[in-house]
Amino acid sequence: MKPLKQNLYQQLFSLAIIIFIIIFVFLGLVLPNVLKPIYEKNIYQYLKQPLELINSDIGKSPISNDVAYLYITDEGVSVTSENYSSIIAMNSEELLKHIDQEYGKFRYKGSTFYYSTSYSKYVTRISIANNSYIEQIKRDILFAIFPILALTLVIITALIILWSRKLVLKIERLKNKIDHLDDENYVDHYPNLEDDELKVLSDAIDNMKLTLKKEEDYKNQMYQNISHDFKTPLTVIKSYLEALDDGMISADEAKKVIEEQINKLEVKVHSLLYLNKLNYIKDSNNFTQESVDIIPILNESVQKFKYLRPELKWEVFIGDKNPIYRGTTDMWEAIIDNLLNNFIRYAETEIKVTIKNGKITLYNDGPNIDEKIFDDIFTPYKKGIQGQFGLGLSIVRKTIALVGYEISVKNEKKGVSFMIK
Repeated sequence: MKPLKQNLYQQLFSLAIIIFIIIFVFLGLVLPNVLKPIYEKNIYQYLKQPLELINSDIGKSPISNDVAYLYITDEGVSVTSENYSSIIAMNSEELLKHIDQEYGKFRYKGSTFYYSTSYSKYVTRISIANNSYIEQIKRDILFAIFPILALTLVIITALIILWSRKLVLKIERLKNKIDHLDDENYVDHYPNLEDDELKVLSDAIDNMKLTLKKEEDYKNQMYQNISHDFKTPLTVIKSYLEALDDGMISADEAKKVIEEQINKLEVKVHSLLYLNKLNYIKDSNNFTQESVDIIPILNESVQKFKYLRPELKWEVFIGDKNPIYRGTTDMWEAIIDNLLNNFIRYAETEIKVTIKNGKITLYNDGPNIDEKIFDDIFTPYKKGIQGQFGLGLSIVRKTIALVGYEISVKNEKKGVSFMIK
């Protein structure tokens, strides 16, 4: 079924009408029944007050046209007021059959009658009225309330319409902002004066636009850096092939250089694929249910990188028994390999790895990191230490975050420490 299409004005106007109808139904049907005991209490008081003034000469007594009176002596002599027959079509003997207490009500021929009695000096005085008195009270109250209520609802409806118009304009502006998220030249000329939820949403849209712009700029910069990073070894390979064709270098020399550049390309491609893979495996929780003993992984990585920098002093200290960490073997291999690969680039004399109190600390005695680039060293292809850039530290942070750990960097008096906890 196709939903009914209504703009916000129509919805609020419909809501105002529904509220108006509900209130009038309540006043017309529910309220009278709720107030009925009050009405009846009032009519009993109304019937009781003049009874002491009634005597055998009822015609000269102060009698209301809405109330009929009976004056009955112990000898059985009864006198009725002139309006008795118009109030109730029942003789006095039959009426007495319905009166069994000081005051009350009874039904007769589909109508309700209210009565009050008084006994004194061998005389019974009775006042009786039909429900026309109560109906008149109901009408008086409703006629007094309805105009005030109608005016109040009209004012409230007008205020709702004015407020909704203002609200719709704000929403239209927000929509306009969203429609121009990719337009750098768009400027919102209608600032929010009220500090409300819509202003919070408007600010969030502005922040999102800034974030998207930063991400777009970063993406463009990253593409340029990736292109440059891949272009350099390809250019070297091409140059050596041309030199080989021209007979300027030997085949063995060209082969050695080309193999080195291919290995560099292979590492870069694997790193880029792994970084992209992390964006997909985070949707799976399987890796969070696995755990590994990090000691074999650490020892294997240290032995592997020792051959690249054999002159360095390598020290591994394990202070925890059975250091088990969440994640898979591949993940921790990527973490440790990328960190040690970064370390051998900058370390001067030593690299130290410590596992103690559930924390992994990796230290090298290379140069300190400039405080200005602390927040950028984990960003892919963002210029970092000594102007270098790449994917290694970005892979480290993303992988560590996936398995529920944190990594921090600290400049020591000499060297740099990376802490995983």
